[in-house]
Amino acid sequence: MSELVRKGAAELGELLAAGEASAVEVAEAHLDRIAAVDGRVNAFLHVDREATLAQARKVDERRAAGEELGPLAGVPIAHKDVFTTTDMPTTAGSKILEGWRPPYDATVTARLRQAGLVILGKTNMDEFAMGSSTENSAYKTSHNPWDLERIPGGSSGGSSAAVAAYEAPLSTGTDTGGSIRQPAAVTGIVGMKPTYGGSSRYGVIAFASSLDTPGPFARNVLDAALLHEAFSGHDPMDSTSVSQAVPPVVEAARHADVNGLRVGVVKEFAGDGYEAGVSARFTEAVELLESLGAKVVEVSCPHFTYALPAYYLIAPSECSSNLARFDAMRYGLRVGDDGSRSAEEVMALTRAEGFGPEVKRRIMLGTYALSSGYYDAYYGKAQQVRTLIKRDFEAAFEQVDVLVSPTTPTTAFPIGERADDPIAMYLADLCTIPANLTGNAAISVPCGLSDGLPVGLQIMAPVLGDDRVYRVGAAVERALEDRWGGPLLTQAPEL
Repeated sequence: MSELVRKGAAELGELLAAGEASAVEVAEAHLDRIAAVDGRVNAFLHVDREATLAQARKVDERRAAGEELGPLAGVPIAHKDVFTTTDMPTTAGSKILEGWRPPYDATVTARLRQAGLVILGKTNMDEFAMGSSTENSAYKTSHNPWDLERIPGGSSGGSSAAVAAYEAPLSTGTDTGGSIRQPAAVTGIVGMKPTYGGSSRYGVIAFASSLDTPGPFARNVLDAALLHEAFSGHDPMDSTSVSQAVPPVVEAARHADVNGLRVGVVKEFAGDGYEAGVSARFTEAVELLESLGAKVVEVSCPHFTYALPAYYLIAPSECSSNLARFDAMRYGLRVGDDGSRSAEEVMALTRAEGFGPEVKRRIMLGTYALSSGYYDAYYGKAQQVRTLIKRDFEAAFEQVDVLVSPTTPTTAFPIGERADDPIAMYLADLCTIPANLTGNAAISVPCGLSDGLPVGLQIMAPVLGDDRVYRVGAAVERALEDRWGGPLLTQAPEL
């Protein structure tokens, strides 16, 4: 493996700025790594070597011309296949969009290009971001680099696997119910869900519009903060975009001090259903925070126990509305249009063939929850629960600065183990969903191993408190790496 591939994004940025490496050399090293290992990892759906090298050459030319570039200029990145890109297909992991090339870039895509990041390709994902294992992709199942027989999380499992397998130092994801934090936890990397509206949804193929949040993956907290800062901020193209400035996330990641900070342990995120090793690593992380000078208290958020059922009414309801646009009339797949069938028949045949089982399941759940006579009993009630969860957060943050919990109740489970049990699959997002329902900032950082597999620590902060989670995450990371003698990922087996 090339030494360039092992370096983090900030370190690569410094090498590039100093002229000790070129963007082309860095891109070639990562493309070679993809060629060597992705046949086993299945992180990518689309890679175009020549197009990637053309991007890298452009960055080198800009630097040679004396242009002032950002800290990530020339650094490679893997891009989740839910963000529109004019120069490569965008499928959202679905057959209904196979081969589709959008006519515009997502705001996140455009900002990556402006910052000079080199997009290596598009990563695999659960279809329309619906899943916790990347087994729902219409194209392939991604594998966890720690154990190729296990899942890399989902829906952004391709992005997490790419970073964990050293195929890219950075990647993008979207977090609707935990789809960045959960994959980060099970692959031993850092994954951040920014405050809802802090990163633009324009050009993100929608799953649930009140929940979807673009965010970064990286191998360390500082790299995640640099990427977060590069693509976040107000976007007039997104009506839900927050108008405030991006919190000082990079400064917080460099600060890494929790002395005097009040840390709340969520009482409801413990007990049955949590693997012993996950609970043990979490307890050790809390003790570590206390040893670093944080004041740790137990906090009760009683309505968090209702977050999972509320989410699985709200998210499917929104998806049933959003996915109505895939009707075979405008773009994407069209089945049965032989001149003998009506538009309704073509639409039905196309949706039957183009959508996978999990997408169909959620559309039907959502349509039922929104139907006449059931709206108030299901969707309306779920929104009321959402309000109660928001109040729980508000009450908790009057007592503490951040909340902590395990990111997931278990480590990465074997591929296929939960494929026929949707409820067991949904439980993977038990700890992550509350922050999505309320729009709070939350991050997952590695906190150790359980039976040789990574465990994640989740840190949650108030809306627009993104800098707090980076500050705490960086402090935990620094202390644990001192204890381990390096990043957790260095303990992963070689591919």
